[in-house]
Amino acid sequence: MKPICIPCRRFFKPKKNGFYFIEGMPTGDGGTKPGNAAPELWQPYKLWCGDLWECPGCGTQIIHGTGSQQVSEHYKEDFHKQVAATGAEFQVNDC
Repeated sequence: MKPICIPCRRFFKPKKNGFYFIEGMPTGDGGTKPGNAAPELWQPYKLWCGDLWECPGCGTQIIHGTGSQQVSEHYKEDFHKQVAATGAEFQVNDC
């Protein structure tokens, strides 16, 4: 089933299949706030691929349908090359 936007009572529609994004990890001592509170305290950790969906009513976007395994991880030799090759720019700052 497609994801559902609760406020709009509509199904999300696929906007881009194969949407690559980065999962961040905190650089601090564990007290780093998630999200946009302190993005400078996060660094790239894992590269993921999912599908970008959008609500046609309100324009909210979500990433849905990620695999169970990351594409690459920060300690791998090709990590930064994979990030560049996929054009991943969006980073999730949460753990």
